[in-house]
Amino acid sequence: MRKAFLAMLCVMLVFVPVAASGEWKPDKPITCIVPWAAGGSTDQITRVCAGELEGALGQKIVIVNQPGASGSVGTKTVLDAERDGYTWASGAVADLGTYKVMGFLDTVLDDWHLYLSVANVIVISVHPDTPYKDFESLLAAFREKPGEIPVATAGEVSGGRVGMESLRKYGDFEYKHVPYAGGNPAVVACVSGETPVVCQLACEQVDMLRAKRLRPLAVLDVSPLEVKDYGTIPPVTNWLPDFKSIPFYFGIFIPKDVPDEVTDTLDKLWVDVIGNSQVVKDYASDRGAVFDPVVGEEAREKAFALTQTVAWLYYDLGRAKVSPEEVGIPRP
Repeated sequence: MRKAFLAMLCVMLVFVPVAASGEWKPDKPITCIVPWAAGGSTDQITRVCAGELEGALGQKIVIVNQPGASGSVGTKTVLDAERDGYTWASGAVADLGTYKVMGFLDTVLDDWHLYLSVANVIVISVHPDTPYKDFESLLAAFREKPGEIPVATAGEVSGGRVGMESLRKYGDFEYKHVPYAGGNPAVVACVSGETPVVCQLACEQVDMLRAKRLRPLAVLDVSPLEVKDYGTIPPVTNWLPDFKSIPFYFGIFIPKDVPDEVTDTLDKLWVDVIGNSQVVKDYASDRGAVFDPVVGEEAREKAFALTQTVAWLYYDLGRAKVSPEEVGIPRP
């Protein structure tokens, strides 16, 4: 009798289904915090990727815009939330990697699982009524009127701000920084004439470029930028040959201590769904971005290289509150 019972128990154990790691099935909607205003670069790509993931996960991904303090307010909301996998962060990975250096938020890249989708490049543009016809004329004006010409960006640690600080370093000039709550508000400010210059990501400017509401002067890269239905934007290296390009990677970020099945599932879906998404590819092509979905160690390596560049740029310019070395970011 006892032998028969044990045999039956063994059979039951063999055939009892075991929930495998990586098979997370969310049973309620997921909240993804966009720590910037609606319409900006983070908002755009996050909504595209969320839409692609919803079918595979079988749940709605609710996008919540929560701007403030250069993205750190919304990111803190995710850090403070229950670590059950139902609250995600998003943004530019350089922001996430430099919050602690800038004194905004006590977090570093190693606190997060990184899911990178596209790399964006920065364009410096002007209102069409300004006298600046090319980057050379704007550069001359910056030097002639140090600290007087207003430039709109999405905030202190935004891509646009980093771009302007890089230009300032290589171009030897001063400017007047005018921060906004996101890339879209910064672009709108220049279109409306509130500021004569905007320095933000190409994806945030393309609609206004096509409508001729902005005049692009240069892409902050070593190669020209081809914008669909607009044309070619020359590289800033035509005027500043030593300028080093900074590709800004964007993605979704999940705190490290959520259940393993959550990140195992997202790892697979990011490769299988986002990595093969024609929708994300079309978005990148349309918005002047580079399609480059990566996860795991590859994502961390790209994120860390960018974080090093940005963190030490701010430190050398006296903008950082904490030395990057103190938070594990050696000089590149």
